[in-house]
Amino acid sequence: MDIFLSINNREQVIRLPIVPSEFKVSSPMTNEVFTTVNQGDIKLIGQRGLKAISISSFFPKRHYSFSRDRTYEGWKYVNIIESWIDKRVPIRLIITSTPINLAMTIENFEYGPQDGSGDIYYSLSLSEFKFIKLDKKKVK
Repeated sequence: MDIFLSINNREQVIRLPIVPSEFKVSSPMTNEVFTTVNQGDIKLIGQRGLKAISISSFFPKRHYSFSRDRTYEGWKYVNIIESWIDKRVPIRLIITSTPINLAMTIENFEYGPQDGSGDIYYSLSLSEFKFIKLDKKKVK
């Protein structure tokens, strides 16, 4: 399994060098509960909410034998992701060996060294981005 992040139709792509041991996708619903006089609480099934995922791992300072990618070192990954945040564009998340291929927004990016190795530990929180489809209408 590999995890890829990219922007602008693969204009810039990074492959996470250290794949996290686990991740979970949140797939919420927008259900609503109403209280009625005769039947008490009832629930109306709503639409799907936006999926979310949080990934935690580290960007290595040096090359480890178990690294999936050796293109960049520690802080360079941080700089790339920070530049994407500044561009205010959605990113593409692809996790191979899974059906996950989603446009996402970066909700939070937390990072820093923690053990003296020079590796940069991070947590990246992503939320699904839906492209708006508008019907074009002609003015008569």
